[in-house]
Amino acid sequence: MPPARSLERPLLVGSDIYRRSRYGRRHPLSIARVSPTIDLARAMGWLPDAAYVDSPQATVAELTRFHDPAYVAALIEAERTQRADAELCRRHGIGCAGNPVFPEVFRRPATSVGASLEAARRLAGGGVVHNPAGGTHHGRRDRASGFCFFNDPVLAILAFLDQGLARILYVDLDAHHGDGVEDAFADDDRVLTISVHEAGRWPGTGRLEDRAGGMARNLPVPAGFHDDELAAIVEEAILPLGQAFDPDALVLQCGADGLEEDPQSRLALGNRALWRAVAALRPLAPRVLVLGGGGYNPWSVARCWAGIWATVNGLEVPDRLPHAAEAVLRGLEWNHSRGRNPPDSWFTTIADPWRGGAVRAEVRHAIAATLASDPPVG
Repeated sequence: MPPARSLERPLLVGSDIYRRSRYGRRHPLSIARVSPTIDLARAMGWLPDAAYVDSPQATVAELTRFHDPAYVAALIEAERTQRADAELCRRHGIGCAGNPVFPEVFRRPATSVGASLEAARRLAGGGVVHNPAGGTHHGRRDRASGFCFFNDPVLAILAFLDQGLARILYVDLDAHHGDGVEDAFADDDRVLTISVHEAGRWPGTGRLEDRAGGMARNLPVPAGFHDDELAAIVEEAILPLGQAFDPDALVLQCGADGLEEDPQSRLALGNRALWRAVAALRPLAPRVLVLGGGGYNPWSVARCWAGIWATVNGLEVPDRLPHAAEAVLRGLEWNHSRGRNPPDSWFTTIADPWRGGAVRAEVRHAIAATLASDPPVG
């Protein structure tokens, strides 16, 4: 069989399921996130039909490559009956702890996984694929956790390994620790996981000294973590680790909940810092899968992830949006105190101002401690 060819251009995998699916009126994920990201990219002229891939839904066989068959069956049944009793909550975390039963409780996360698996297939020969619906990094083998019913990063990494790739680098920039991915590969020296997250934030894991069997690096950061501090971590810690590991594929989780406008963290990033991180890390591997993740302000999520798509395509982000793109952002709603009187910049721009400052001692210490131990070498 001839070797797979590298993608000629980045691809974005999406689905219309996200236009009608919500976790529930009062849930943090009641907001639209993926569909406005896609609509904004299209309104900017950044997403031609040739670059868009409609996501398949992962099959039961694909899901059980990692997840427990009984758990997958329980989710299918919960979607069918729209019920979850105390035993389902106790055994599988379904219907409680922020993981509600809703009309697409199986199909929506299965579609997110399907997108990441399709991305892995398309990346066999190299290139870049963006799956903004991915990044569900808390999902466990047999239970839902942290709004995540399945773990698409784990399944995408397994798909890369099944292709015969020897080294996979997973970098998680979400405000919350990528615990599900770290634990899944704690004893697998083919996978290096690096997580940058707010110290003390749920789920409370990912301490600086945690190595999870040796193939994990954690950089917990303080409240108020800003753009210059993320840039320092990327340039002084993640890039040297990644270069030493020499990965065959990079899976990059770009949760938008570390942005200053997000209600689920105390971090103070602007979206330019995430774009700069994506641009800096992309050359580490010939295959790059860029995922979404957390993010609970619809305007900041759509602006951030559309900008990530522009970044991987080398496109310039204008200072002022054209009317069609502004209309996408003005059409969003958010039932939150911060959404009652949003600033005009949330409608008229995509790029945040650079939010910099001095790199604090806690961040310098995290960088030094991360580099102090022997780096995982490919």
